[in-house]
Amino acid sequence: MARIKGTPKTGGRQPGTENKLTKELRTVLKNIMFEELENLPVNLNKLDNKDRIEILVKLIPYVLPKVETVPIDKGEPFHGGWD
Repeated sequence: MARIKGTPKTGGRQPGTENKLTKELRTVLKNIMFEELENLPVNLNKLDNKDRIEILVKLIPYVLPKVETVPIDKGEPFHGGWD
């Protein structure tokens, strides 16, 4: 039977209750990622230079912040010289 419009909902999960499948999936994926991160140096050394550099370039955004471009009309900030 359908709920009458305007009546409060009853049943179902309480707000804030975790979805069991999502929780289990996250745990499994975290464990896999942790193992892969531990093995990363060994696995990178097995690759040829081109492939190793390609992977490192893809990982850089997760380690270093992206540098913003400076518009040509504003230029670099002046710090008083090269001293």
